Amino acid sequence: MIVVLKHGVTEEKREQLIGWLKKLGLQIHVSQGEYQTVLGLVGDTSRVDMDLVGSLEIVDSVKQVSEPFKCCNRKFHPEDTVVEIGDVKVGGGHFVMIAGPCSVESEEQIVTVAKAVKAAGAQMLRGGAFKPRTSPYDFAGLKAEGLELLRIARKETGLPIVTELMNIMDLELFEDVDVIQIGARNMQNFDLLRELGKLDKPILLKRGLANTLKELLMSAEYIMASGNERVILCERGIRTFSDYTRNTLDLAAVPMLHELSHLPVIVDPSHATGIAKLVPPMALAATAGGADGLIIEVHNDPMHALCDGAQSLRPEEFSALAEKVRAVRKVVTA
Repeated sequence: MIVVLKHGVTEEKREQLIGWLKKLGLQIHVSQGEYQTVLGLVGDTSRVDMDLVGSLEIVDSVKQVSEPFKCCNRKFHPEDTVVEIGDVKVGGGHFVMIAGPCSVESEEQIVTVAKAVKAAGAQMLRGGAFKPRTSPYDFAGLKAEGLELLRIARKETGLPIVTELMNIMDLELFEDVDVIQIGARNMQNFDLLRELGKLDKPILLKRGLANTLKELLMSAEYIMASGNERVILCERGIRTFSDYTRNTLDLAAVPMLHELSHLPVIVDPSHATGIAKLVPPMALAATAGGADGLIIEVHNDPMHALCDGAQSLRPEEFSALAEKVRAVRKVVTA
């Protein structure tokens, strides 16, 4: 249920209403817009007399929300959420480019790539220290050492770091990570999501291999309902019957998620296609489609990459793409 307050309501009267609603056992999420204030009621709203609330002098309207996701629902929060990572902003018209290798392999590699992507215009550095792999025989990351190498790259370039967490047991190691990424395979690891909800740290939540948009939003809800509202959604392709690409990039998810939710939505064309030459056109399409950012794999030597070299751009290729992305942004924001 949402309660829309009239324009110009005093803070005292608003707090009186909130206090009364909380006594009914409800959680109240306040969204303060330029022209209106929306109160999102979470809990057993059957206790609330909609007619009584609607008749109050300070209330403009009362509406029932049928969707199971509440905290991330645009009806609860009409304004776009802007997630801040240091000086970097994502959402609400702020576009971000995140780039770096699939996995951290050495200090030389990660620092070289970090400097190259920063020079090309990337605002954040991605790199996997813990890697979920389909085969138990594949390179699974440098783990704690990889996190330390990412910190070195951050010190060298000033770029905030984005890296994937796979296990609750490793959470302490991520205390100094700027953005925690939750990969497709962990999108519905609900115990992990609850723990992330206790943090004051941005979470990049990737859509699962075969999950619906509603399921993605419900996973975001787990994080937000536990207290952490700094969530960024990521469309990274889903598994279909297509046999020429690694996954199928669902570009329609971007405007649909923006309609359903106030959270920023970025796109990962690298995992969506699995083929380096397809990354630029899909990145440009995602930009034109209204994405709030891109996360792209870049490696200085893709032929010898320990992980996902086939979908990684070379630094010069990323630089050329970044220039085109900026040109598309000028058009779509004009």
